[in-house]
Formats: sequence, C-alpha cells, structure tokens
Amino acid sequence: MNATVEDIEGDVSRRDFIYLATGAFAAVGGAVALWPFIDQMNPDASTMSLSTIEVDISPVLAGQAITVLWRGMPIFVRNLTPEEIGKAKAVDVADLKDPVARLLGSTAELPASAANITKPGKENWLIAVGICTHLGCVPKGQSPGDPRGPYGGYFCVCHGSIYDTLGRVRGGPAPRNLDIPPYEFTGEAKIKLG
Repeated sequence: MNATVEDIEGDVSRRDFIYLATGAFAAVGGAVALWPFIDQMNPDASTMSLSTIEVDISPVLAGQAITVLWRGMPIFVRNLTPEEIGKAKAVDVADLKDPVARLLGSTAELPASAANITKPGKENWLIAVGICTHLGCVPKGQSPGDPRGPYGGYFCVCHGSIYDTLGRVRGGPAPRNLDIPPYEFTGEAKIKLG
C-alpha cells in the first residue's frame, strides 16, 4: 500500500497535535506541582491579621501619649496640646535637618510641615513609628517623666538624637525624621493603622 501526500500530511498534523497536547499537559502538571511551594511563601494568617489594626484613642487626653505595636514596631500616638501645635506650625521647614515628611508607602517628597505629617482636621494627633532613624533605638518622650529634649518631642538616649513634637529631627546623629505609618481615622476617636 502506497502512502499518498494526504496520508503523510494527516500523520504530521496528528503528530503535531499529540506533541502540543503532551507539552500542555506537562506545563499544567508542572504548575500544579509547583503551586504548594509558591503558596507557602505567602504570609500566614497571624501575620496578615497584624497588617492592619484599629486603635481606640479616646482615652488619650491633650498632652498625653500611648504606644501601640503594629507589625512589630512601636507606634507613637500623641495628642498634641494647642501650644505644641502652634510651635510646630511656626517652624520654617527650610530650617529643619530633614525637610521631608517621611510617609511610609509613599514616594512623594512632601515638606515636613504639620499639614503633611498630620491629617486635615486632626492636626492635634501625631502618629509616628517610634524608632530612632539613627540606629533603631526607641526614643523617650511618651511617658510624662521622660526626657523630651529642648523641643518637647522625643529624645533618643542611645546617641542623643532630638526630635520635636511632630517627630522631625532637630539635633543629634539621626539623619531623618521619624517615619509616619499609613493610617486613617475610622471614627472620631479611632484610627486604623496599615
């Protein structure tokens, strides 16, 4: 029996289909086999639950502060007095050691003014990551008896960095201002971090 051109072309197209089907089956099988390894790299449920937290700030009176933990970092929550707000607003940003507001998760280089560090209508609330930008110590200034330095903000006893009431570096070896975490007010006296 002699093979015709149609028979040979039919064999080729069937062979091509078998190769493509085998390759597709192998690719899908490889993806299914790799999925558990890829999926295990995702954060676990306990980590995801800590990615955002809500904090009730109603007990914090003017002039008081609390520290909460978010993603393993101390977060300073401070209710500024009208005098502290006035002094902070009076500072010329050009005179600061670091004139940029350090907003975590943002690439914008905004001036380190009170309007950019606090939320509109909530200028009395400072929410900042409580880690010194020099070598990672936790500055003093949250408790009533803590040293706060000449600007009434925070003082890092490790190496002498001085921050004002808005967490802006004013002296010492710290190279930049305290970071401001992503947060929003979810109520009159509640904030959501993350």
